[in-house]
Amino acid sequence: MFDICLLGTGGMMPIPGRNLSSLILRYGGVSVLIDCGEGTQVPLQKLGWGFLNIDAIFFTHYHGDHIMGLPGIIYQMINQDREKELKLIGPKGMSIINNLLNVLFGDIPFPIEYIEMEDEESLNVRDIVVKNVLVDHTVLCFAYSFEVKRLPEFDIKKARAFNIPVEYWHILQHGENIVKDGNVLYTPDMVLGKNRKGLKVSYCTDTRPTESLIDLVKDSDVFIGEGMYGDPLDLEKAIKKYHSTFIETASVAKEAGVKELWLTHFSPSLKNPAEYIKYAKDVFDNTVIGQDLMTKELSFEKL
Repeated sequence: MFDICLLGTGGMMPIPGRNLSSLILRYGGVSVLIDCGEGTQVPLQKLGWGFLNIDAIFFTHYHGDHIMGLPGIIYQMINQDREKELKLIGPKGMSIINNLLNVLFGDIPFPIEYIEMEDEESLNVRDIVVKNVLVDHTVLCFAYSFEVKRLPEFDIKKARAFNIPVEYWHILQHGENIVKDGNVLYTPDMVLGKNRKGLKVSYCTDTRPTESLIDLVKDSDVFIGEGMYGDPLDLEKAIKKYHSTFIETASVAKEAGVKELWLTHFSPSLKNPAEYIKYAKDVFDNTVIGQDLMTKELSFEKL
């Protein structure tokens, strides 16, 4: 299963009943956190997925409401005697994070790898394929997609027709050749059937709508997107501050053909986002207002 949880839904500052925007997802024993503003360790504790299981933390950008919860998370990991490496990943400027942790902790008793991604780069966190694009904010800022690929169908009839021994089937299905004495005996195409759809979750806050964002989130099962302003009359404010309205993010979801849109990163002045959901749903019907600790379990399509 591919599990996701929206830890918080606020932008700029936490307010009573609304944590700052952050997402955690897990698949195959791997957990990935995206952004961690002030107090993110609190919903993480409530969720109960654990701190030691977090393999990587991705940062969309380095504004305070997206990074200031990191010290609390690192402190939790230290107290729980973490030993395995933690990857911290984001745009150029990772020295901000490095300096912050050095000042607060000095020597951290587990290894940290700092990774700066380029625009439109791809990397793997075990079986999760992560892609990014640069979006349109006041500072260097990324949107991310997280994909879990699915192996193509295994065609038993083809395997038997080629008289391929059963002990090679699993290897071939995972895309590897069978080689003996330097000669290729069997290739994956000899056993593989049609391709099967995987699972995809995309996350983006702090941006104006862009074509690159539409391309990134295309065909997502869930798109978690910017909901700073609900009232269409706030469009001028959104343009000035490089954020988006409900309508604009719903338009991105529609153009990208996503299955479901979760709005998040609400302005502190937006006391009741649900009042404005109609504007988004008029554009993209399968839109929901994000709630702190809202979870979803994604499963591969049944054939």
